[in-house]
Amino acid sequence: MKMIDLLDLNARSDVEAAASALSAREPLLTGGVRPQLVRSLRALQRRLREAANTRYVRHRVLRAHILPLTNATFSRAGDRCLTGSYDRTCKLWDVHTGAELRTFKAHGNVVFSVAFSNLDEKHVLTGSFDKTARVWSAQTGECVQTLWGHAAEVVSAKFDPTNQLVATASMDNTARLYNTSSGQELGALRGHTGEVVVLHFNSSGNMLLTGSFDGTLALWDTRTNQRAGVLSGHTEEISNCQFNFDCSLVASCSFDRTARVWDPRQMKCLATIAGHEEELQDVSFDYSGRRLATCSTDCTARVWDAAEDFGLIALMEGHRDEICKVCFSPGGTQLLTASQDRTARLWTVETGACVQVLDGHQDDLFFCSFSYNGDVLLTASKDNTCRVWRRDQGALLRPGTGDLPDDDQDVIDDHVGD
Repeated sequence: MKMIDLLDLNARSDVEAAASALSAREPLLTGGVRPQLVRSLRALQRRLREAANTRYVRHRVLRAHILPLTNATFSRAGDRCLTGSYDRTCKLWDVHTGAELRTFKAHGNVVFSVAFSNLDEKHVLTGSFDKTARVWSAQTGECVQTLWGHAAEVVSAKFDPTNQLVATASMDNTARLYNTSSGQELGALRGHTGEVVVLHFNSSGNMLLTGSFDGTLALWDTRTNQRAGVLSGHTEEISNCQFNFDCSLVASCSFDRTARVWDPRQMKCLATIAGHEEELQDVSFDYSGRRLATCSTDCTARVWDAAEDFGLIALMEGHRDEICKVCFSPGGTQLLTASQDRTARLWTVETGACVQVLDGHQDDLFFCSFSYNGDVLLTASKDNTCRVWRRDQGALLRPGTGDLPDDDQDVIDDHVGD
C-alpha cells in the first residue's frame, strides 16, 4: 500500500483531470483501476461537499470557573479539554460527560496559557501571571516541575513535538527554553525589544518561532539557543503567528491591519495581505497550508489563497462585533469564528456563506476550536463557561444550499435551546 495526499482536491476539482494527473505520476495506478480511482475521487469530493454544510448542536455547558476564563484547548482525541482562569487554576474536563476530572492548583496568579503534552497527553503545561510555568501530571494532578526565570507574566507556553523541551513567552521581552524532565532552564532567548506574546515549535522541534509587540517575528535554533533570523516588516504589534503544516511557510498578523506570509528558510516576506479595515486579531492556515484565514476588529473574517497569488477567496460578514479567533475545520471546508458579539459562526470556505450561528453565551467569546476529527466544537466565553457542540447527525441539508428543511431546522433550534 501507498498513502497519497490529495491536498489539492476540493469540491470544484475536475475529477477526470485529477485521476489523469495521479495516474501519470503513480505507476501502480494502471488503466485497469482507473474506473475505481475515479469513483474513489468522486466519493471523496462528495464528502468534502457534505462537510462544507455540517451543523452542530449544543452538547454540554461547562460552568468551568468562578472567575473569567483566559484560555482553553482540546485534547487530540477531542474527549477532554483544558481551561485556564483568573481564579488561578487550570481544570481538566471530560468533554462527553461534562465532568471535571482534575483541578491543577498552585499558581499564585492568573493562569493564562494551557496546553497538553504532545502525542501521549500525559502532562499538562500552564503559564501564569505569577511569572512561572508549571508541568503537571494529567493523571494525578501533581505538579511535576515549576519553571522559574521570567521577570514578568508568562503568556504562552508550549511543549516541543517530543515533549523534551518547554518554551515560554513572557512580557519581560524574552522567551525561554527548559528541560521538561528536570525543569532546568536551558536558555533565555533575548533579542526582542517588546513583549513576546506568541510562540510555536516547528514540526521537528529544532526551530522556535516567536512573535512580539515590537512588530517582529524571530526564529530561534533550539539546539544552540541562538537567533537564526528576524522577520521584519509589520509596523505595529504582532497579534499572532503560525507555521503551516510542513513548516515551509509562516503567517503573521498585526495591529497594522495586514497579514504577511514568510519563507522561514530564506527569511523573506512572500506577500503582504491587505484588505481589512481595522486591526487583525488572528491568523490560521488550513490543513494543507494552501489557504489562510484572517479575522479583525472590523467584524469580518477572510480566506486567502496562500498557494499562488495570495488573493481573496471568500469574505465572511455577519458578526456584529470584533472577531478574535478563527480556525479551519480538519477538512478545510468550513471556517469557525468567535466574536465579542457573544456568538460563534460556521462558514463555508468556498462561498463565505454562514452555515450556522452558535449562540447562547452571555458574554464575549475569546476562543473556538474544532476537535482533531471535527465531530466536536468548543467555544469559550468571558461568561465563565465553555460550550461543547457535537456534529448533528440527523439534520439533512438541501443539496447546494446549506439550508435545512423546515422540520429539521426546528430540531436544531430545540437542541440549541436545551
